[in-house]
Amino acid sequence: MRHMRTEAPALVPIFRSALQARLLLHVLTATRPLTAADLARLLDAPEPTVSREVRRLLDAGFLAGERIGRSVVLTPATANPATAPLRQLLVVTYGPAHLLEQALAGVDGIDAGYVHGSWAARYHGEPGPPPGDVDLLVVGRPARRAVDEALGGIETQLSREVNTTYVMPERWQDLTDPFISQVRSRPLVELHLGQQVAV
Repeated sequence: MRHMRTEAPALVPIFRSALQARLLLHVLTATRPLTAADLARLLDAPEPTVSREVRRLLDAGFLAGERIGRSVVLTPATANPATAPLRQLLVVTYGPAHLLEQALAGVDGIDAGYVHGSWAARYHGEPGPPPGDVDLLVVGRPARRAVDEALGGIETQLSREVNTTYVMPERWQDLTDPFISQVRSRPLVELHLGQQVAV
């Protein structure tokens, strides 16, 4: 699977893997503690692999863990002065899809959402310069005002402009449409809007 890459991720190659970066992003931006099992579901990754990464991050002092019953609940290591800048680094690099999922999950009329363009390409490991903006494709018939309100403030969080394109479901299925054909031929990151775990 693409997100299980073991080489340094193209978006931010200082991390040992894309999984490690995404795991840290989820814990550092969550509004409630998470367990390794929660993270495995969120990241669609094997729980033993996630547990190994969690142990490394606990040992390194980037996460804090508290045993409750048979589970260890994970929170940001707030005593570590590196936590806040690390969170910001992850938000502006790996954060777009995660934050867009959170923002759009409650908006009616969206059939699907995708990030495309340069950010999606880097996310999938395609080398190149840092993405200058985030290209969002919304499939469905949502009220645009509702989408705009849901996305309010997200550009400030990401330190990037978000360019939203709206496509009707019928057009998204039309592979003869030049725009649709081009978008589908390049890397896409699907937003899991109907499978949110409260975090």
